[in-house]
Amino acid sequence: MRFQRNFMKLQSDRDTIPRQAFQVMAMAEELFRNQLRGIYLYGSSVLGGLHPNSDVDILIFIDGALPMDLREEFTKRLLPLSGKVGCIQKRPLEVTVINHQDLVPWQFPPKCEYMYGEWLREEITAGNIPQASYDPDITILLWQARTHSVPLKGKPAAVFIPPVSDSEIRKAIQHSLPGLIAGVKWDTRNVLLTLARMWFTLETGEICPKHLAAEWVLPKLPAPLAPLMEMAGKAYLGECADTWTHLEKEAALLADFMQHRLCQ
Repeated sequence: MRFQRNFMKLQSDRDTIPRQAFQVMAMAEELFRNQLRGIYLYGSSVLGGLHPNSDVDILIFIDGALPMDLREEFTKRLLPLSGKVGCIQKRPLEVTVINHQDLVPWQFPPKCEYMYGEWLREEITAGNIPQASYDPDITILLWQARTHSVPLKGKPAAVFIPPVSDSEIRKAIQHSLPGLIAGVKWDTRNVLLTLARMWFTLETGEICPKHLAAEWVLPKLPAPLAPLMEMAGKAYLGECADTWTHLEKEAALLADFMQHRLCQ
């Protein structure tokens, strides 16, 4: 497929792997020790390359649950290592830890043992250490990592991640829509691009970078709303500054339109 030929090239050369990924790997090796089964880089780093607002996505498989002292220490070390969105010198981290035993047999929603992300920083600094939870979004994360990831340590991710069916992907996307749409006012660009990528995935069965999902979806949008998606895609690449203050109504209409298509 054309999209795969153009951008789905795994960057396995160590020179292309973000320094922060190796720092997280070193931390995990030190803290998790015999529990550690594998560490994987996925997301933008291996799917078209990092862009100005990209974060560094890391998936870690362990054997068993994380005790509270390890959660606290891992979180304490991740906080200064992760940067703000848009900072390319110290990118934001998204670190997910999965107990591989929780994936067999497969259940929906899957269980996430631990997750760190910059959107959680305020809660974490207030003393709320990430805990295990069942999360539909983990379905999509695992599907993506199973297909497009670089092992930093351990066997290929597919050894731990069972095949995820199209029906499970659709279910996960539809479960995540209410929470995603709720953020359109304060996280407009990301919400619109995520919806575009979800649409791309449901129609093609593939995953792609957000800016290419924006290009793909443009001809499917109502003409008056298409320029918003075009602006979101260009802003993601750092080619323009996107201002949504006076476009709140139009952005909500675009989000509603795509949500309706995703629920068909």
